[in-house]
Amino acid sequence: MIAEDLINHMIPPLKGTDDAHKAIVWMEEFRCNYLPVVDGGHLMGFISEEIILETNDIEKSVGDFDLIGQMSYVHLDTHFYDILKVATDNKLQMVAVLNEDQQYSGVITVQDTLTSFAQTAAVQMPGAILVLCMNYVDYSLAEISRLIEENHAKILSSIIKEDPLDAGKIRLTLKINQSDMSRIVATLERFGYKVIGRYQESKPIENEKERIDMLLRYLDI
Repeated sequence: MIAEDLINHMIPPLKGTDDAHKAIVWMEEFRCNYLPVVDGGHLMGFISEEIILETNDIEKSVGDFDLIGQMSYVHLDTHFYDILKVATDNKLQMVAVLNEDQQYSGVITVQDTLTSFAQTAAVQMPGAILVLCMNYVDYSLAEISRLIEENHAKILSSIIKEDPLDAGKIRLTLKINQSDMSRIVATLERFGYKVIGRYQESKPIENEKERIDMLLRYLDI
C-alpha cells in the first residue's frame, strides 16, 4: 500500500484564514485531535486543540498560530512503512500527502494506516510470530529463511528494529505461516539465534480492535 491509497477523504484541511472556533468544531465533528492547515495548496502545518486552548483566543486565524508538523508529509507513492516513520518522527497522528508539485493532496491518519496494515495478507494469514535478538553484523535474512524453510514453513513478513537495550544489536520480528513453533525455535537456537519472544495464534481475531491490538504487539509498539 502507498500513500495515495490511504488518504482519508473525510478530513478536510483548514485555510489559514479560518478561525480557531471553526478548527475546534471540525475536530469534534471529524473526531480528530489535529487538522492540516493549507494555504493556496501549500501545507502550512498542523493545528491541535491543545495549541488553540493555550492561547484562549477562538477568534484568532489558524494561520497565525505556531503550527506544528511542517515536515510531517509524504508523497503519493510513499510506502506505508515510511508513512508510519514520518508520523513517529514528527510525533503526530497525522501525515499530509503532497503531489509531485508539492501541492497538498490529502491527509492520512496513523489509525487508518494501522487498520489497512492489519488487513494485509501477512497479518490476516494464520501463523505465529517470532522475535529474535542478534548482533547486527550477524543478521542474514537469507540464512534465517533457509533454516525456517527446512522446517517446511515460510516467512510471511519481517520487521527489524534496533534493540533498545543494546545499540549494537537488532530485534527481528518474523510472521511465519505455522502455529507450532517448537521445531523452528529449536533449529534457530541450535544455530546460535536467540529467541526472545513467540506469539502463537490461538483463536480467530473477532473484531477490528483485536486486529489493531495484535498488530501493535507484532510491531512491538
